[in-house]
Amino acid sequence: MDLARLVELNAAYARAIDNEKFEEWPAFFLDPCLYKVTTVENVAKGLEAGVMYADSRGMLEDRVSALRTANIYERQRYRHIVGLPVVLAEADGIAEVETPFLIVRIMRDGNMTLFATGCYRDKVKPDAIGALRFVERIAVCDGSRFDTLVAIPF
Repeated sequence: MDLARLVELNAAYARAIDNEKFEEWPAFFLDPCLYKVTTVENVAKGLEAGVMYADSRGMLEDRVSALRTANIYERQRYRHIVGLPVVLAEADGIAEVETPFLIVRIMRDGNMTLFATGCYRDKVKPDAIGALRFVERIAVCDGSRFDTLVAIPF
């Protein structure tokens, strides 16, 4: 898997979320897919539950719809700092990739806090036209506490 293309995928993904273009978010995934936000403790214990979970693009689109129209939360934004991806394995056209991340949360009053650190554990493959897409993206957070409703995708 081409490292430069993986870097571009992660940069575009983070940019869409950071610029609040949430409607673009589902297009980064194939269908079916798996998207989950979990903690390192849950992974170590083999627990499947996540803070956020979707197993289809339709569920991702529903998440965006809820974010825009139903969820009530204090106005906030994210800024992602995404590290370099490491390809752990490749088989049958799917690359298993791990990429570290750091997310700063910016509240409407301008207050900034470190919101989450961790790594994305991804399965990535090209779509029908060759663009890289996530088959699976699991955001494994280093900490297990979140001080607010997790509304925005990681």
